[in-house]
Amino acid sequence: MQALRTAATGMAAQQMNVEVISNNIANMNTVAFKRQRAEFQDLLYQTFEAAGTQSSDQGTIVPTGVQVGAGVKAGAVYRVETQGSLTRTDNPYDLAIDGRGFFQVLLPSGETAYTRAGNFSVNDQGQLVTQDGYQIQPAISIPGDAVSVTVSKTGQVQVQQAGQTNPSVVGILELATFVNDGGLKALGDNLYQETAASGAPTSGTAGSTGIGTLVQGYTEASNVDAVSEITALIVAQRAYEMNSKVISTADNMLATANQVKA
Repeated sequence: MQALRTAATGMAAQQMNVEVISNNIANMNTVAFKRQRAEFQDLLYQTFEAAGTQSSDQGTIVPTGVQVGAGVKAGAVYRVETQGSLTRTDNPYDLAIDGRGFFQVLLPSGETAYTRAGNFSVNDQGQLVTQDGYQIQPAISIPGDAVSVTVSKTGQVQVQQAGQTNPSVVGILELATFVNDGGLKALGDNLYQETAASGAPTSGTAGSTGIGTLVQGYTEASNVDAVSEITALIVAQRAYEMNSKVISTADNMLATANQVKA
């Protein structure tokens, strides 16, 4: 009975749906996390009678035909790139991107990764780094005698050093943009990597055309909406239960058929 296999694909699809939803809920407080959405596609159809075929010698046409689907499969898990709200931290090294763009991060392997999580710190050498100690690109070094650090909306980093009247510029933060942000590969640790689907990165100054601005003393919050996720979780649970009910019904029908005696 095909219904057994069809319902099984439905249960597997809803299991994946719940896994995606659970990951969203788990990362509700992750800085700059982007929620994901599972998208599904129907499987191949078994055609018993094709629509449009002739049903008589007089040329009458079958209007709809007979096709039975084989179930569902996961088509994609899409990342929703909407802007998260800005959360005030009053930490001068915390930066939020208001608009499009990613910070550029130098990995230990020498490759460049990208992130929207701007909860930065300085290491023992005064370099601006992520929470894992990965250096931000272009490199920004804060002098040890700096008494204050100011980052403008366009990414210019100025420090006020002890004994000096005027602040000095120590660097400019650049942001990277992609044609398809959803095509980036998630590495974990709030990092993404370029892929063929995302396209090559384009670096530029914050605030220029197509690139967001920087806000110092803030971080971008997760864009997960708790109410929407709980609602989606309930719907997925109900769909899973209904598919399991189909399997029980099909099993009972098979049992009834097996009891029939000639």
